[in-house]
Amino acid sequence: MRLGEKQVLTVVKRVDFGVYLGSDEERVLLPKKQVPDGIDVGDPVEVFLYKDSSDRMIATTNEPKLTVGELAVLDVVDVGQVGAFLDWGLEKDLLLPFREQTTKVEKGNRCLVSLYVDKSGRLCATMKVYPLLRTDSPYKKDDMVSGTVYETSRESGVFVAVDDKYSALIPRREVYGRMYAGQQIEARVTAVKADGKLDLSVRAKIPEQMDKDAHLVMERIMKNGGELPFTDKTDPECIKAELGMSKAAFKRAVGRLLKQGKITIDEKQGKILQSN
Repeated sequence: MRLGEKQVLTVVKRVDFGVYLGSDEERVLLPKKQVPDGIDVGDPVEVFLYKDSSDRMIATTNEPKLTVGELAVLDVVDVGQVGAFLDWGLEKDLLLPFREQTTKVEKGNRCLVSLYVDKSGRLCATMKVYPLLRTDSPYKKDDMVSGTVYETSRESGVFVAVDDKYSALIPRREVYGRMYAGQQIEARVTAVKADGKLDLSVRAKIPEQMDKDAHLVMERIMKNGGELPFTDKTDPECIKAELGMSKAAFKRAVGRLLKQGKITIDEKQGKILQSN
């Protein structure tokens, strides 16, 4: 009997509180409320095996949201002393131990996890899903994809599971704004590496992005009363923090607005001004 997996077992005995499945040597209870109508000794039943609140192996005909070796995005329903508890569609919530969290999660969060059997024989979740992600995606450069953030790194960038199964990275230079584990994103493939992993960007290709950036800069100028205390001498990190774009993208956007006659630049005051 394989804990954490769906499997077909045979009914070996009926009792008042359900039926036993398996064999004379090894059997597991399928509670009465889970027993399909018309089932009798010798009949096969597809079930999922997990452990109940008393740590006993038990069968269910309910469909779990996650089985061993799979990946799924689950909701955090509670946080206790040993970790977080996730809703996986069964009567007993699934434990996500603190040591298996790539970042601290709170009630109401969502996170991409896989299912494993720990050393004590319990089913647990882990956010450390990198080893399970595939590198045979069908995507190519400039394709738009969607996925789930499962880890962030100040050094490398943001790790993403495209379609919740393919390995991808938003490199640090392409990270704009706050991104967090469990976040659903839309991104563009910027490269397919030799090993099949994807590089992503949340920004569009330069011509399309330039229009978006110019619009954002103009909105900020208008919001600030017709001026913006930035020029091409402004620190890149300041521009990134305030506008969510690189200095190069900022300069392209400003150039677009200058060409359109929507702004002027006051070099002495170090400001961009809205044209009258």
